[in-house]
Amino acid sequence: MIGKKAASPRGRSQALYLGADERRVLPRPLRRVVRFCVSLATGRIYIPEHVGTFSAFGFMAAVGLYGMSIGGHGHEVAQATTAALGFAIEDVRVSGNEQTSEIDILQLLGLDGTTSLVALDVDAARRKLSELPWVQYAEVRKVYPRTIEVMLKERQAFGIWQHGSELSLIEKDGSVIAPLRDNKFASLPLFVGRDAERAAASFEEAMAAWPELKSRVKAYVRVAGRRWDLHLDNGVVLKLPENNVERALAVLGRLEQEEGILQRDIASVDLRLEDRATVQLTAAAAERRKEAVDARAKALKKAGEQS
Repeated sequence: MIGKKAASPRGRSQALYLGADERRVLPRPLRRVVRFCVSLATGRIYIPEHVGTFSAFGFMAAVGLYGMSIGGHGHEVAQATTAALGFAIEDVRVSGNEQTSEIDILQLLGLDGTTSLVALDVDAARRKLSELPWVQYAEVRKVYPRTIEVMLKERQAFGIWQHGSELSLIEKDGSVIAPLRDNKFASLPLFVGRDAERAAASFEEAMAAWPELKSRVKAYVRVAGRRWDLHLDNGVVLKLPENNVERALAVLGRLEQEEGILQRDIASVDLRLEDRATVQLTAAAAERRKEAVDARAKALKKAGEQS
């Protein structure tokens, strides 16, 4: 065409170069995704049969597990599943329990025949068992496929503590074990009063030097948190001092050997003073003594009148 100049080859190449620079280029990871989608759409990638079905089930299972986890039902589902697979607890072996019944153990652990051994929380079971009154220490062990072993170390009852109208079993350190419910602990020493449970062990050990007297004590009564009264099997009360109990018991031993004082009709022997022992008669003995004194006074009076 007249008036127009044909484009040179160099100009055309420059135009093509500029056009290539102006086009958008996808990032490398996105280019791989696009190539995969194109290959999938054109059938160049082989997909095995039922992959979609399994994928759908897998997705639903994942959603279900996530929902159970959020809702706090994962433990129940795991327990039911493993129990159905043959891991239900069928045998419980308990050792070391003298005062703790196996029924209490089974109820506390929640074992009902459908509990799964796999899902059982051993640490939680141990903590629960340690809360039982008599249990000092508990150990729980799994024995697959259907057995658990429970090993207990129980607390030892040292005496009976009466506080008010309540009777409780105590350990040697004074810790309360449980309320007294039956008579099988009747042979244990009885300690009565405030703070008696804490001072019981040391005083009971001190009484070991006086075995005959100790065998006759029915109750150790703590008085004002400072001293003890001993109630004997014949009703006599021995009032001991706050300090130097050994001296007081030595005095009592001498009186018993020389006078047979504990065999007499007396109500109490007061040993709190260092220089003397005071004996209180029973009401009947006091009445008889009064009658005897009155009779003697009358006899002396009559003898004086006659003379």
